[in-house]
Amino acid sequence: MAILSDRWIRRMAEEKGMIEPFVDAQKRDGIISYGLSSYGYDARVGTEFKIFTNVDSAVVDPKNFAENSFVDRSTDVCIIPPNSFALARTVEYFRIPRDVLVICVGKSTYARCGIIVNVTPLEPEWEGHVTLEFSNTTPLPAKIYANEGACQFLFLQGNEPCEVSYRDKAGKYQGQRGVTLPKI
Repeated sequence: MAILSDRWIRRMAEEKGMIEPFVDAQKRDGIISYGLSSYGYDARVGTEFKIFTNVDSAVVDPKNFAENSFVDRSTDVCIIPPNSFALARTVEYFRIPRDVLVICVGKSTYARCGIIVNVTPLEPEWEGHVTLEFSNTTPLPAKIYANEGACQFLFLQGNEPCEVSYRDKAGKYQGQRGVTLPKI
């Protein structure tokens, strides 16, 4: 597997719509950076948030997820309570090629504040808005800034196309739009 460069990412975004909207260079003046980097793409977090709450004493169960575990907010700045988390989504919509696997890592700006961003790998031929999980590991409230950088996606090309892609197996998160809760 080889990591793919800015040239490849740009070409795939412009010719194949791999990333929409696509920002061709790093934007960073007074904000948490986003856009194309040398070997990755820094995606932005959107304005839709689902913030974990324990108001109704719900139990978090990935097989039977209670939607009342979250409160919905549409905002430019999301406040995550101490030792809690929020779900959001990328501004960008991704279409992953059949011979590529995408790994996501959090931005160091957030990590240095105790805010961890988690995303599972984007499998070959997966497409959609990426649901992001922000964990506030601190004992203090934490801010997430919408329309600014949240995480970096790294594109790895396999030695050949996979036998079965995410699209082939009709993955349950295929084509997701908005913040998507767990599904079984």
